[in-house]
Amino acid sequence: MRNILAFLAIASFPFLASADGLKDLENFLAATHSGSASFTQTVTAPARTGEAAPRAKTSSGTFAFLRPDRFRFDYKKPFEQTIVADGKTLWLHDVDLNQVTARSQSQVLGSTPAALVASSASMAKLGEAFEFKSEPDAEGLSWVRASPKQRDGQLKSVRVGFAQGQLAALDMEDSFGQRSVIRFDGFKPNPGLSPSGFAFKPPAGADVLRQ
Repeated sequence: MRNILAFLAIASFPFLASADGLKDLENFLAATHSGSASFTQTVTAPARTGEAAPRAKTSSGTFAFLRPDRFRFDYKKPFEQTIVADGKTLWLHDVDLNQVTARSQSQVLGSTPAALVASSASMAKLGEAFEFKSEPDAEGLSWVRASPKQRDGQLKSVRVGFAQGQLAALDMEDSFGQRSVIRFDGFKPNPGLSPSGFAFKPPAGADVLRQ
């Protein structure tokens, strides 16, 4: 697959009142049960020896989520790819290859950026998988950093950015030094999405790999 998301709280909050990023995350989880937006993703790999600058690749498409545990990324450019979580299975469809990979959500989403957005409205529940730290405002956004409590996964940390209380950015870094930044545009909170919009059926003739 050309694009794999490194694709999504704490038990008590003694400093929540002075931490805007944490407050925005808490409010977002409580008030925004679904959402949709267009997005642009830039993936930057560490510079290799002799390279003047890191290598970067940009892709774009649309995003939607519906709690609990449903989301989809539909990549349109430069290649078509669909990533869908239907509540039980995470589907990855590479259109050019007509190849589908199916994985159990319960095994792969616990400590991912997608879990921060789509899995639960409970900060305490998210705190089982992440440690949170508010960060200074930057680029016109409030930020909170989430670090997985289990250090043996690919994700090192993810920064979640909010604009006027709504999801605006995910800034992810993996254990290999690769950075992936997703910017959301035209975010629509609670647009009335249905679970049927997150159903996925492998296309006819697709090579389906189940893991």
